[in-house]
Amino acid sequence: MRVVIAEDLALLRDGLIRLLQAHGCTVVAAVDNGPELHTALTQHRPDVAVVDVRLPPTFTDEGLQAALAARAHIPGLPILVLSQHVEQLYARELLSDATGGVGYLLKDRVFDIGQFIEAVRRVAAGGTAMDPAVISQLLARQDQSGPLAQLTPREREVLAEMAEGRSNSAIAARLYITDKAVSKHINNIFTKLDLPPSSDDSRRVLAVLAYLNGQ
Repeated sequence: MRVVIAEDLALLRDGLIRLLQAHGCTVVAAVDNGPELHTALTQHRPDVAVVDVRLPPTFTDEGLQAALAARAHIPGLPILVLSQHVEQLYARELLSDATGGVGYLLKDRVFDIGQFIEAVRRVAAGGTAMDPAVISQLLARQDQSGPLAQLTPREREVLAEMAEGRSNSAIAARLYITDKAVSKHINNIFTKLDLPPSSDDSRRVLAVLAYLNGQ
């Protein structure tokens, strides 16, 4: 798996390089600013990019904007965003481009090596990896009189698990229910949110998140 890393903190950048290499990835570029990130993405066309939101020179959203600009040239380019905090605007902007693999993790998740590597691989494969804290805030900001209010507590649990990128069988195992029950809940979710069912897990999660976030 070929990876581009964008992180301005040298210690964390070096740690990401070593971690990814130790798990069989090839880091084709590791940069510390937005312009170099855009160049690296368009030149190398990696299998996945691990991108800090805030990069030099202004430390606002250079990382995200460079990644989105690269996706405009390379549709579906998988992007896993790392952020220090839950920033709903950035999450919404990333999710609004519902093509290819996307992920949004808090930097704390990097310390859970297994979870982080799983997220990198999932996004590279075209899936979705959303931090539970991001999901909670996206769900919490909804008007409780809107379509989301129609979901049962169990359906909300299933929706959150879907948003984290889990398969039906993984959701069933985590919630201690059957695969058939999971499928039923998912069909109910899409019906209540007026979203067409799909057999494509990644695509359906992006659609649900985009809807919940006001897209």
